[in-house]
Amino acid sequence: MTEKTNTVLAIDPGTKQSAYCLYDGYTPLDFAIHDNDHILSILADIDKIACDWVVIEKVASLGMPVGKDVFETVFWTGRFCQLLHCRGFFTWDRWTRKEVKMHLCNSTRAKDSNIITALVDRFDPEREGGKYGKGTKKNPGYFYNFSADIWQAFALAVTYYDNLFSGRDGAQATRCNGINLGCYPSTDSFGCAAG
Repeated sequence: MTEKTNTVLAIDPGTKQSAYCLYDGYTPLDFAIHDNDHILSILADIDKIACDWVVIEKVASLGMPVGKDVFETVFWTGRFCQLLHCRGFFTWDRWTRKEVKMHLCNSTRAKDSNIITALVDRFDPEREGGKYGKGTKKNPGYFYNFSADIWQAFALAVTYYDNLFSGRDGAQATRCNGINLGCYPSTDSFGCAAG
């Protein structure tokens, strides 16, 4: 088992692909966008990752009708949580985008661009890596290779980490609490019943 180092693995789930970011309170240690099946394989080996907490973006109702993409994302979120639980990893939680917006931008009306700006303001305030802190291949910035939903996974990681270590309410990883998430004694690497 890998030694734990006060790190958060944050996942921004999607219908077919999800972004993740591993964060230690100082820097993004690993990040990528992968097919959801690959994310499942990463979570199946959670003991090999030096992380203490997993946080997954929780889909929340905005009061409008939703389509099949939202339900597919909810399905994958459930698969991720179930797998963590079946693997005996009980320090996971789900947080909404609204909580991330409030933490980083103090407004639920914040857009992705506002979240990105807030992150760059915090981690590259002098803009040494350019407008978005990415830098260049020759001179990589703090956010080098960040794109698309990786920004949102990182924002989720930062929000969760800040709240976890600030003593504020809210960041308390889910503990088993006797909830049966469908784990069976004989399961394959994805927590599914064998046979």
